[in-house]
Amino acid sequence: MDYLLVHLRRQSLFLHSLSTLAPLCSNLFTTIITLSSLSLGLARDSSRVKSLISRHELALSGFSRSDFKPVDDVVVQPEDLQSPVTSGTSQGSGEYFTRIGVGQPVKELYMVIDTGSDISWLQCEPCSECYQQSDPVFNPSGSSTYKTLTCQAAQCTSLEVSACRTDTCLYQVSYGDGSYTVGDFVTETVSFGTSGSVANVAVGCGHDNEGLFVGAAGLLGLGGGSLSLPSQIKATSFSYCLVDRDANSASTLEFNSARPGDSVIAPLLKNSRMGTFFYVGLTGLSVGGQMLEIPTSTFEIDSDGRGGIIVDSGTAVTRLQTAAYNSLRDAFVKQSQNLPSTSGFSLFDTVLRLVLNDKSECAYGDVSFLRRQNAAIASK
Repeated sequence: MDYLLVHLRRQSLFLHSLSTLAPLCSNLFTTIITLSSLSLGLARDSSRVKSLISRHELALSGFSRSDFKPVDDVVVQPEDLQSPVTSGTSQGSGEYFTRIGVGQPVKELYMVIDTGSDISWLQCEPCSECYQQSDPVFNPSGSSTYKTLTCQAAQCTSLEVSACRTDTCLYQVSYGDGSYTVGDFVTETVSFGTSGSVANVAVGCGHDNEGLFVGAAGLLGLGGGSLSLPSQIKATSFSYCLVDRDANSASTLEFNSARPGDSVIAPLLKNSRMGTFFYVGLTGLSVGGQMLEIPTSTFEIDSDGRGGIIVDSGTAVTRLQTAAYNSLRDAFVKQSQNLPSTSGFSLFDTVLRLVLNDKSECAYGDVSFLRRQNAAIASK
């Protein structure tokens, strides 16, 4: 038996790549190896959301960073660059990885794609504490393009958390569950397969990396802030498709690429108080074609910069404001009466059981997110 897990609750909505509102009569959850590994991933997911909300509140409370000045000119145009995107399931991760090269000579590494943060970082030798990754840990002493940043460098002064040691810039990125990465803030050459490379990209070289990180060598920050990878390579946009979690195939991460003609568009919004995050404008939710009575203001960024719908590729569970979640949950359960309920699991308060060998039992209400311009994005 497979289980449909439903839990969507937070101050802001986090849309992600792994919808929990997709009860298809298929192998939707066969990628979950054990309940214990799922629990671990969900614990990390909850902590990440807490961290995002905490950062959101800090920014709204007047926390600011110094202005970031452009780095050296890139040697290629952003639209020339691309790298493969794969599912991290085979490596025990619920996130999506991309494959990039670091240093000269190039060392190929898997990196988590993260639209909810700006700082790109990777594990580096020597390690005082490093988690297990699929590739060898990067050794900066073997790279001719590795350069430490001084404490006065514009990239260093733009960090939210930094320190100085013998005029060498140190960084720290922390997460809500206590996970963190600490090390030198440096510049390196970043390569995108055979499509090109960019010199002097500011990245974290982590020597102490602890917490619920799995498989990948580090994280690729694709947020909207000045230190994100797109900002540093002067890309005005990026795009990628998400392959099925079980797929061995890959899609592509691209920059400044043309929009596919048959694409369904949900314009991204920006919050003047939170430069890192991308938002999407929702106007409502429907279940089984029936609109729910939820005020549009529930999904909007208010005048103080609070609320809104954050699109975060590093969060594995979609979350809604409590009242919206309750309305969606109740409507979904009502239209899914052929699916027996079972006890809650981890952060999920509603669990419905799918018997995949009996399709007569698989009756449910489709969930759609209604975005601006009156177009619906269906959860299938």
